[in-house]
Amino acid sequence: MERPSSSSSSSSSSPNEEEDDLQNLLDESDSQIEAAEQRPPPTFDVETLRSRLRRSFFKLNLTKRQCIVIFLPLLLVLAYLSTDLTNYFSSVKVPDSVFRPNHGPAESDLRALYLLRKQETDLSSLWNRTLSVSDMKSALFRQMSLNRQIQNALLSPHKAESLGLYGGGSCRRVDQKLLKRKTIQWKPRRDKFLFAICLSGQMSNHLICLEKHMFFAALLKRTLVIPSHRFDYHYSRIIDIDRTNTCLGRKVVVSFEEFWKSRKKHHHVHIDRFICYFSKPEPCYVDKEHIAKLKALGITIGGKVDSPWEEEDIAKPSNKTAEEVERSFRSDDDVIAIGDVFYANVERDWVMQPGGPLAHKCKTLLEPNRLILLTAQRFIQTFLGRNYVALHLRRHGFLKFCNAKNPSCFYPIPQAAHCITRLVEKVDAPVIYLSTDAAESETGLLQSLLIINGKTVPFVKRPPRDSAEKWDALLYRHGLEGDSQVEAMLDKTICAMSSVFIGASGSTFTEDILRLRKDWGTASVCDEYLCQNEQPNFIADHE
Repeated sequence: MERPSSSSSSSSSSPNEEEDDLQNLLDESDSQIEAAEQRPPPTFDVETLRSRLRRSFFKLNLTKRQCIVIFLPLLLVLAYLSTDLTNYFSSVKVPDSVFRPNHGPAESDLRALYLLRKQETDLSSLWNRTLSVSDMKSALFRQMSLNRQIQNALLSPHKAESLGLYGGGSCRRVDQKLLKRKTIQWKPRRDKFLFAICLSGQMSNHLICLEKHMFFAALLKRTLVIPSHRFDYHYSRIIDIDRTNTCLGRKVVVSFEEFWKSRKKHHHVHIDRFICYFSKPEPCYVDKEHIAKLKALGITIGGKVDSPWEEEDIAKPSNKTAEEVERSFRSDDDVIAIGDVFYANVERDWVMQPGGPLAHKCKTLLEPNRLILLTAQRFIQTFLGRNYVALHLRRHGFLKFCNAKNPSCFYPIPQAAHCITRLVEKVDAPVIYLSTDAAESETGLLQSLLIINGKTVPFVKRPPRDSAEKWDALLYRHGLEGDSQVEAMLDKTICAMSSVFIGASGSTFTEDILRLRKDWGTASVCDEYLCQNEQPNFIADHE
């Protein structure tokens, strides 16, 4: 396009002074452009883009009134189309350190410059195109997304220092204040044992029960005996028992096999006293089948199964103090068994504090074994990266379970998608790790509804074993592949390492993940239960 001639300028309704100003600006812009073209192209030159836009604009030879007539409707259309994007345009407070000069170009600065160059190219292309309304909206989305990437690139070196962030956008980690922990020493008396009985629920229930048994064993000054896998779960596959002893600096936990060897001189293992924490609805959950399993292990039980509290009901567990437990379960017998303490409510604030109630030198006493921990780290490095949201979506059997509660905790998929999207936007995470027992019909619908800035946020699940992938090689080589409890603990570990965790209210699987996050120091201020503080927007009638 040629520069407007002096004759065309004279026909304009603008005053002569305005024409002279425009011409001076054009001449100045042309000289800058010619000088820039003789130099090697810079990464990005704001003035060059500005000059090009001014030059193209003035070639239109429009008066101020004509500009208003032409562009005001366009601005109104853009404002109308972007009314649902108000949150995107919220102000971003940039720390002063962003504007401090650097001694050299950081990687984030180079990325920002690359993105600005790309935005310059896109804007130049848009200027010379005639766009429909749909194309205009699509272009607007692309430019906003590009602008967000530029902001993130510029802010990334300063987030941890100036904004106190770690991954997860504005979702900083929780300060657990570990120095204020209240703890007791676990110093077992010689040859005094506590046999753990954990029978209610699934593996997560048993791990919580086992953790409470550790507290009981410390209060009663006894060594804790981990049950045999022929009576309970195969604990040695999923938790590191030896590490627990290392953390405490003494032998406080033994496997059933170790316990058996230490007692074999008696030709059998005898439980001198069997105590049930709860008397209702059924003592210890121990039935004839469990008694038969104990006898098959060569274990005999002395006396009857009793409870120190006649009216203690699992439906309404009363608050108990450490002193009450010591007094009620105190015994000089060599071997006692206590069951089932999963529902026990003893010194809750003390027991639930980060790191637990016992004095030790580790972050947590009950941790996934080393093979599972390394496998989780390898999976994260392969598929997820540092910043990801983990979602535990419990569905199987939860419809009836949740609807029996008030309020219900079972949400329609579209409502769940809205809640998840709201949090993921805050975290600014690229992927969601999904741990679920839901059917593909539900997860497929949920995935299709998770759209942010015009893009679907993908779910990542553990894939079936593939020999070409090496992230799970440790499990395969040690014969742990395909073990459902190992896989469950692997899921927990991956969730526990996420930037932000969304759990299922009422699920002990979720509660064990929250325990690990609390103890490991990975808990975020944004962690929450799915659709926390909301009720389902539709609830089915009872049968």
